[in-house]
Amino acid sequence: MVVRKKAGDNRGLIAAERHEIPAVASGFILFFLLFASYFMLRPVREAFGIAGGVDNLQWLFTGTFVATLVVVPLYGWVAARMPRRRLLPILYTFSALILAGFATSLAIDPGNVWVARAFYIWLSVMNLFVISVAWSLMADVFDPEQAHRLFGRIAAGASLGGLAGPLLAGFLIAPIGEAGLLFLSAGLLLSTLLCVRHLFAWHDRSGRQASAPSPERIGGSIWAGFTLIARSRYLLAISAFVLLLTTASTFLYFEQARIVEATFPDRASQIQTFASIDVVVQSLTILIQIFLTGVLARRLGVTVLLVAVPVVMMLGFSLLAVAATFPVLAAVMIVRRVGEYALVRPGREMLFTPVAVETKYKAKNAIDTFVYRGGDAIAGWTYTFIVAIATTGAVAIAGAALAAIWAATGYLIGRRHDLRTARDGVHASQSAY
Repeated sequence: MVVRKKAGDNRGLIAAERHEIPAVASGFILFFLLFASYFMLRPVREAFGIAGGVDNLQWLFTGTFVATLVVVPLYGWVAARMPRRRLLPILYTFSALILAGFATSLAIDPGNVWVARAFYIWLSVMNLFVISVAWSLMADVFDPEQAHRLFGRIAAGASLGGLAGPLLAGFLIAPIGEAGLLFLSAGLLLSTLLCVRHLFAWHDRSGRQASAPSPERIGGSIWAGFTLIARSRYLLAISAFVLLLTTASTFLYFEQARIVEATFPDRASQIQTFASIDVVVQSLTILIQIFLTGVLARRLGVTVLLVAVPVVMMLGFSLLAVAATFPVLAAVMIVRRVGEYALVRPGREMLFTPVAVETKYKAKNAIDTFVYRGGDAIAGWTYTFIVAIATTGAVAIAGAALAAIWAATGYLIGRRHDLRTARDGVHASQSAY
């Protein structure tokens, strides 16, 4: 049996006990490689999307949602029959093969607009799946108390990868082209499998098994994720939180495209602008995740991680309502993205640490994909409708109102989680709440 100190006894930089350091390092590297692989492709995706016109973005969002409708049930069918230890490796290998297929198509016919559109939609769906499954693995390997201490540090690997990805893309796009970037991204994605193997081995050695061993296969029907959500007020509340999050994010995404297009008419200036914002966002996120996220979660609970960003976004949308200029937009976008990566995302993942295995791998994935992309599509058309009947200032006012509801929802979910984990301690019930 492993004897552990209390969380408060360790004041080191990574807040990890000696036996946890290998797992934290593996998780950090996994997310670094995963996000470097994805963020390397974001400039390619955005170039394919904006080339079609800002007024058509809602159609790409809708196409992404339709693709999600197809993929989520298929994923549920596979997850029900696949041993958990093989699920992530097979999903990542399959994704890498599709990336290689797109790379080959681009190498043969780089100007094919239908390949470009298909790639935009596929990457938008794929990135949610591979990231969601990686966090499901973390929630499976670490218990709730460890998650509070360590998820912020592990998530810093994602931010570092998110910084490295665009830098690599900018440096390599000239010598190897778009197809070369896709091949390299596939290689990075496959390399994460070494980290996955090490995490499972660490979990087996640590002896931190639940009182009732988890089944090797998750089981259930392909619709089990949706059924679990419908039967749980806790999961429904998380779904509402994600819908509000993605609505606020989509409103800002469309505003960003509109204002940047008007402010920087040529493509080179737009790319430089987006790259500068990315560098600031990822740099600030890394610092906050390493030095602040874990401290806030341990001392104030998950609630503060979920509430802080929507409260700030209320102020951000209010500023945009009276001054929709690029400097204001840039500041609001940076705050929103830093807050989401450094606070909201780790907080959301902590919500799933006390729940059952099937909930972690099915309901969570349905929320992270179907609910998230559904929110994108609805928000995209809502933005278009508001602009058509009113002004972009009305969008900012609506965004401020939604942010207030978002903050209230985060408070209710966070309080429930914090009270439950405080009562149950590190041996939180493996139920769906």
